[in-house]
Amino acid sequence: MSTKTLADELETGTEVYGFDAIRGVQAGREFYVAMCPLNIIPKLFVFNDHALPAEIRAQRTLRETRIPKITNYIINNPKDYLFSSLTASVDGKMRFSPSPALGEDGKLGRLYISMNSKLLINDGQHRRKAIEEALKIMPELGNDAISVVFFGDKGLKRSQQMFADLNKHAVKPTTSLGILYDHRDAYSTFIVKLANEVEMFRDRVELEKTTISNRSTKFLTLSGISEATKHLLSNNTKMISEEQEKFVVEYWNEVARNIPEWNLLLEKKVSAGELRKNFVHSHSNLLSTLGIVGAFLLKNYPNEWKEKLKGLRQIGWSRNDKMWEGRLVIEGKMLKTNIGMELAANAILNALEILLDEERIKFEKHG
Repeated sequence: MSTKTLADELETGTEVYGFDAIRGVQAGREFYVAMCPLNIIPKLFVFNDHALPAEIRAQRTLRETRIPKITNYIINNPKDYLFSSLTASVDGKMRFSPSPALGEDGKLGRLYISMNSKLLINDGQHRRKAIEEALKIMPELGNDAISVVFFGDKGLKRSQQMFADLNKHAVKPTTSLGILYDHRDAYSTFIVKLANEVEMFRDRVELEKTTISNRSTKFLTLSGISEATKHLLSNNTKMISEEQEKFVVEYWNEVARNIPEWNLLLEKKVSAGELRKNFVHSHSNLLSTLGIVGAFLLKNYPNEWKEKLKGLRQIGWSRNDKMWEGRLVIEGKMLKTNIGMELAANAILNALEILLDEERIKFEKHG
């Protein structure tokens, strides 16, 4: 079918869509990047499991729990949301008409797709569903556009491999990087600020990765500090008051004052690498454990928690100390489990000569 015929079909009202598009070549095959209005997306890609072969359908099961989060992101940020391109396979009639001024080899023009074609999203089915739900709440967003990358795929034979390739080679940003760059989230912003306000953290935090290399001069990760502080605040992180922020800064500074090896690091008498190699307190699981301890102290000793923390000076923080075996350490290797951190928190509280309440004793029974 010629480009002109498809364009004519569009003008006579048959089921053909036309989009402004850019033409490119990848792996010897043409593809097209089109600007599609949001209100067309639900109509263009009808999510119909039963119309798909079983082997393709199995890969495309929507995780319904993800949809509300993405939908809320759109409607809460109508002037500031951002989406990457959807990627789709087209089994049917599709023609690109270059702009007349550019000639037949032109890369800019109009893309025409017959709506009798089968269109299948290879990457972006959750975004597509969230867009549909968001438009029900804010139909005025329908004139916004999203870029869609279209690949011709007769019989949808390449779709399964494309789906696998796109997901296999996608690089997910680290948790630390997500915190560092998320200026919209108040808690993430607070954690980045916290990394600069606590002397022990300042200039010693790995901001981009969730692990630290052996030769690194960094001591803790941003994601580790975030997780530990969530424990400290008993996971109440949606709305943080100034009083809570002040307490968090004071708590971590006080912890640092009472761990001898941390002070040696501040005085540059020992390296971060040496501490990571030989001690438990330079790892995220122990930091989270200290967050659990802090939450317990704030609840039960709101006016005495600083005095209680002085007992940290007497604890043996070596990996080889029997106190951590089976809790945070197994045969010399650091272990991170929720029950392990809870049991380690109990061990620290016992070392601080603090009686456990019934809630904390329950962890001993399940350990």
